[in-house]
Amino acid sequence: MRIGVKIFRFTFAEAQFPVKSSRIMHENQIGINTEMGDGKIILHLDMDSFYASVEIRDNPSLSGRPVVVGADPMHGTGRGVVSTCSYEARAYGLHSGMPISQAYHLCPHAVFIRPRMALYAAVSSRIMQILKSMTPEIEQVSIDEAYCDLTGDQSYVRASSHAEDIKQVIREQEGLTCSVGLGPSRIYAKMASEQQKPDGCVIIPPEDLLSFLHPLPVGKIPGIGKRSVAVLASIGILTVGDIARCDIQILQDLFGSHAVRLSEIARGLDREGLRTSGKRKSISREHTFLKDSLSPDEILSSLHEMVLSVCHELERRDSYSRTIGLRIRDSGFITKTRSVTLIQPTREVRIIENAIDTLFAEMWDMTPVRLIGIRVSGLVHHDPVQRTLFDF
Repeated sequence: MRIGVKIFRFTFAEAQFPVKSSRIMHENQIGINTEMGDGKIILHLDMDSFYASVEIRDNPSLSGRPVVVGADPMHGTGRGVVSTCSYEARAYGLHSGMPISQAYHLCPHAVFIRPRMALYAAVSSRIMQILKSMTPEIEQVSIDEAYCDLTGDQSYVRASSHAEDIKQVIREQEGLTCSVGLGPSRIYAKMASEQQKPDGCVIIPPEDLLSFLHPLPVGKIPGIGKRSVAVLASIGILTVGDIARCDIQILQDLFGSHAVRLSEIARGLDREGLRTSGKRKSISREHTFLKDSLSPDEILSSLHEMVLSVCHELERRDSYSRTIGLRIRDSGFITKTRSVTLIQPTREVRIIENAIDTLFAEMWDMTPVRLIGIRVSGLVHHDPVQRTLFDF
């Protein structure tokens, strides 16, 4: 059964969070500009109350009850802290990092559980493997949080469907929910994912970025803590829009060298992507059909468009690919992948098309196709035809 995604868009006219939409159907229905150019599409994924959710998954009798994972409260005399807690517990004012004694006094009837870190680490590892199998690049930043680069999807409609697939697979394979945000930089994606928890998906394409940012309280910017919020409030700066309109000199007096970046974030100018080291090791493209396809002509046409896009990026990066891979996901969310390694690295459209056509003929079993994707890897960042003394 399909799991609907809670999708939000923001406009100045609304000045508030608009009505939910259960599913993206077409670009024109939600007014998203699909001409992305070189713009990034970054996804931020945050598992919902991760430790507590794993405990509830493994013990369904805890469902609907306030659950606290952390130190032993010792009937209100414990000295540890709350690691995480369920959303039912948060309704009583509990939160991560709170002294466990305070949590006990606020909600003595909660179920207090000692952390099982080995279990959480194993679940986290499987979730990150899911992300690695479904996205070209990921950056894991904590046990329950990661960024993914979905720029290869080329539009927010495709990236939104991609995000829905990720949420669906995590739900089916691990029985857990996550909240995701999509935006043109890592910080905007993180701010988006914070807006609708649990199990949300908030999409902020560039044309809606300012209308999303400017009404937010300044504390919604990651890194702006309670003390900074108080300092800004003392000079009348309450919203992100106030920061955007503030004289940079005033911000520099308050934040020093960090003022320029803060101003850029508030004005919607930040475009930081994943923080990964080294050169890119693969390039991929994916396409999700609005309606599951049984047409080989339609499927191959989409694959060939992706090949052209990948080859263009290979040329732009002055790179060549040694391994060509194909992924097919059917209407039942069964995913098949296969790849072929070439004798000679290439970026020739004809050669990569032939490899993809051959893989498709071997893999497709006439089952309706929901998603197709290609990946070129084993990248060589120089001319693969090494000249020798005999060439002169």
